[in-house]
Amino acid sequence: MKKGPRKRKGPTSGMRSEYRLDYSRARPNRFADRLPANAVAVVLDPEVTAVFGSSDSVNALLRSVVRAMPDHAGRRRKAG
Repeated sequence: MKKGPRKRKGPTSGMRSEYRLDYSRARPNRFADRLPANAVAVVLDPEVTAVFGSSDSVNALLRSVVRAMPDHAGRRRKAG
């Protein structure tokens, strides 16, 4: 005897109900205006975070690396 198709309980999208978000209760990100428009967030490994105490120290090191790179001015013109 052949069985018929199973009836699904709930919505048919395949997503569990606990993953459905009620967007009517969503709020804007209150921290979004603290970052400049062209900022990029980068996640550092814990070992790196232990060495650098702030984003200023990371930026200072990265700027010195960029200055030490050969032909860094040409690369900057291409990106901008």
